[in-house]
Amino acid sequence: MSEKALQTQFVLEDLSPSKSIIKLAIPATLALLAKAVYNLTAYIGMLHSDIALTAVGVTVPILLIMVSIENIFAAGAAVLAGRQLGAKDSDGASHTVTTIVGISVVIGALLCAGGIIFIEPLMCAFGASQASLPLAKDYAFWMFIAALANLPAQSMNCAARAESSVKVSSIAVISGTLINVILDPIFMFDWGLDMGVEGASLATTVSQFVTFFILVWFYASGRSIIKIKVKAFQLTWELMKSVTVIGIPTAIIQICLSAAASLTNIAAASLPQSDEIIAAFGIVQRLILIGCYVVMGFMQGYQPVASYAFGAKNEDRFHQSVRFALKGSLILTVLVATVYIVLARPFILLFNQNPIIVNYGRWLLISQVALYPAFGLCYMMTITYQTIGASLYGLFLSLIRQGLFYMPFILFLPKIFGVVGIYFSQPAADLLTIFVCLISIKSMKHIASVSMGNLQNTGHMMKGK
Repeated sequence: MSEKALQTQFVLEDLSPSKSIIKLAIPATLALLAKAVYNLTAYIGMLHSDIALTAVGVTVPILLIMVSIENIFAAGAAVLAGRQLGAKDSDGASHTVTTIVGISVVIGALLCAGGIIFIEPLMCAFGASQASLPLAKDYAFWMFIAALANLPAQSMNCAARAESSVKVSSIAVISGTLINVILDPIFMFDWGLDMGVEGASLATTVSQFVTFFILVWFYASGRSIIKIKVKAFQLTWELMKSVTVIGIPTAIIQICLSAAASLTNIAAASLPQSDEIIAAFGIVQRLILIGCYVVMGFMQGYQPVASYAFGAKNEDRFHQSVRFALKGSLILTVLVATVYIVLARPFILLFNQNPIIVNYGRWLLISQVALYPAFGLCYMMTITYQTIGASLYGLFLSLIRQGLFYMPFILFLPKIFGVVGIYFSQPAADLLTIFVCLISIKSMKHIASVSMGNLQNTGHMMKGK
């Protein structure tokens, strides 16, 4: 067995579940926090243009849709490849990842072409006003170009996590971030290329291609356990079904976030000072993404450990992983919520000094995280249901927070209470989400035990044959 394979076995099989999760989660979280720089508008705030902030805010729902499409394949491939590695089927994992990376390249090209062709109607549909439309189009153009690199990079990144190669994925993301930080001011300001909002988007796109090429180098160098090679590409209906069924719940979370953001912009558009509210909400969304990345980084440490234990039919290790992930997700979300509530005003001031925007942003940020443990709990349980093969219930959980619960509130409360209705929509949805998740924990543990029992019985039958 190679040194890399032995290291993977030690982390995913021999080290205690809590230590394994932390070991994988720390670099993953740092990488995601670095990636959050891509989505921050601090440099854009330095342009001293409320319209620029509004224009970038309009693109957030589309960005979330693109991320959700990435996650269908990346998350699905990561869980399936993790199970295959746990079952000692490295060839199967290579087949899975190679095929999904190939599909991601094609879908990235389609998103790029479609986004550019329909760029103006898309911006208008997601809340761009006549004033913000030109800048929104400038920003979105390079965002669509980035899809060419983003989709395959995300699939390779998830595959690296599945085999515990988080160091490589972290280096790729952090390197891209450093380049982004350097290029942003050069491209944006008048002492450089003076491209404004478009320069910010171009800098991000260049950075994301750097991340993509680092991951390509890793797999081309032969250092990975999972091999990406042309002859391993085998597109089958069974593979696509397995990957999409696993990946859709995670993607649905992103789609619901996008739809919720879009509906919030639409609700704000009918209120007085709508441009200021949308600009404030755009800042808040990017701050919330940082909180999401903290939780997602922890879950990226949990998911390969749980998938490997499930594939290896190690029930004790799996349940230990679940218990630690439940506690960890709750602790992290409480910490994130506390920081955001205490420092809400200073955080908004980092991006804009308009007192109207700062006031709206402060209360929007507090309302978004008032019951933030709902996100961590729901996200953790969605991943667990994916891992144990109960994707239908995972799909339901992925729909409830920003879909089934938030959307009715954001559609009706602002019409009755104005901007206060926007403030109360998220806490109301989160309260219902927490209730549903708490009553689902027992069934999650029971389904996991039954599923692993079925896997063990299948394994015995195969050995008998």
